[in-house]
Amino acid sequence: MKNTIFTGAGIAIITPMNADGSINYDELGRIIDDQIANSTDAIIICGTTGESSTMTDEEHLECIRYAVEKTAGRVPVIAGTGSNDTRYAIELSKEAEAVGVDGLLLVTPYYNKTTQRGLIAHFTAIADAVNIPIILYNIPGRTGMNMDVATVAELAKHRNIAAIKEASGNISYAAKLIAECGDNIDVYSGNDDMVVPLMSLGGKGVISVASHVIPKQMHDMAQYCLDNNFAEAAKLQIEYLDLINDLFIEVNPIPVKEAMNMMGYAAGPCRMPLYEMSDEHKAKLRASLEVHGLIK
Repeated sequence: MKNTIFTGAGIAIITPMNADGSINYDELGRIIDDQIANSTDAIIICGTTGESSTMTDEEHLECIRYAVEKTAGRVPVIAGTGSNDTRYAIELSKEAEAVGVDGLLLVTPYYNKTTQRGLIAHFTAIADAVNIPIILYNIPGRTGMNMDVATVAELAKHRNIAAIKEASGNISYAAKLIAECGDNIDVYSGNDDMVVPLMSLGGKGVISVASHVIPKQMHDMAQYCLDNNFAEAAKLQIEYLDLINDLFIEVNPIPVKEAMNMMGYAAGPCRMPLYEMSDEHKAKLRASLEVHGLIK
């Protein structure tokens, strides 16, 4: 059995931006501190929610370095270093390892995509190049391809491939994944609305967007599951389901950055092509935050 990187609720953290589109590192540090103070179990930096696809190489690595230094070992830091270019993913992964991350998050190749055999070759090449644990990231809604269960099972044999973030939204697929892979790979929910169902099957936690606004509640939800108290976990899942859904009313991370701005954080704008949230959706999101006592 491999070492588990983290259990519970890790945050897929936003990258706060100044008005001119530059990165607001001071606010990133504030958010990291607030998340840790509210029991978040891991920081996942430069993922989809962090708008890594719009970052320069220098920004990408600097955000990773900053998160490692700011977190200072209080919780694990996992860096998004995936790419549809295997050579680039290897280079970025090695650089992230060098600055001290605890693990890597590697999305399946997008746009050019590949075959299932190609996936095995791609992830194996990256895993061979580093000496830290890797979380595979299956999100077919964004990448246009799904990892077969047999592919994940084969990759799980690698010493450095420790987990998968499962964001297909298909609970049947998740069940088959856990049944086939057993203790060879940890499974995290990539969907905030499916934490309890996935963890009831043996998942280790969630890589969460909702943790930005309800960090303690997401931690508690996951911890209840880890403690086999699924009744209490289900109460939280249902109680916050409307808010979770509203955080995805437009393309992530548009709504969560808007929610953070409403809550008094300097999350700033998203980088284009992500665009400002519509007034109608802003009103709906604000109402949802008010209902849950997160803003007045």
